Amino acid sequence: KTHFTKKVIDSGVRAFTVYNHMLLPTVFKSVEEDYHHLKKAVQIWDVSCERQVEIKGRDAKSLVQKITPRDLASLTETKCLYVPLVNSKGGMINDPIIIKLDKDRYWISIADSDVLLWIEGIATGLNLNVSIFEPDVSPLAVQGPKSKTLMIRLFGTEIEHLHFFDIGKFQFMGSTFLISRSGYSKQGGYEIYVNQPDLAENLWDALFEAGKDLNVRAGCPNLIERIEGGLLSYGNDMTIDNTPFECGL
Repeated sequence: KTHFTKKVIDSGVRAFTVYNHMLLPTVFKSVEEDYHHLKKAVQIWDVSCERQVEIKGRDAKSLVQKITPRDLASLTETKCLYVPLVNSKGGMINDPIIIKLDKDRYWISIADSDVLLWIEGIATGLNLNVSIFEPDVSPLAVQGPKSKTLMIRLFGTEIEHLHFFDIGKFQFMGSTFLISRSGYSKQGGYEIYVNQPDLAENLWDALFEAGKDLNVRAGCPNLIERIEGGLLSYGNDMTIDNTPFECGL
């Protein structure tokens, strides 16, 4: 379960899948109805299954660059990046977002594969000075054409300054959350990295209260919308047998 599972069930979820060893909702009304609503309004997605692999320590920057062929020179504390992770033969291991938290501290927000164990192996083999673990961070996505309106109501007009793949710090109930302009849809939206489990349900309720007149609903990544948008799903559209070139990356 996730810190939002109770709220997801109360919202009428009809099915789950297992993703990174956690529950991921797959349908609420129907795949078709969820799709049309996502394209018109705003949805709240429990994507806690997008687990974070935290890497920190003296060799963190070096290790993060070693696991991807993408040049991370443009990765900053205000700009996250979508990257392919590849093995020694160029096969796709995962396609996460990498977040730089500090000079020697990173989060890798992963798709559905055991990245932490793979990175541990590389760090051990190269005898790197790093700490690698999974922090208790649960992403909550706000997706849809009305997502900006809803987010402004909760986090203020500063949220408007986030451009695609920008990331910033915002306050909620006295705590600081990282929020990125990203998400697994082409309708526009945000991902809130909830690092305070005791505030998870409060945040969920606050978003629904603020979005009543926007027809806010609980939702989830939608099969129709993501295929139309050309968003790949690791394990389905690509596997370790594919290279980034074959995936259009």
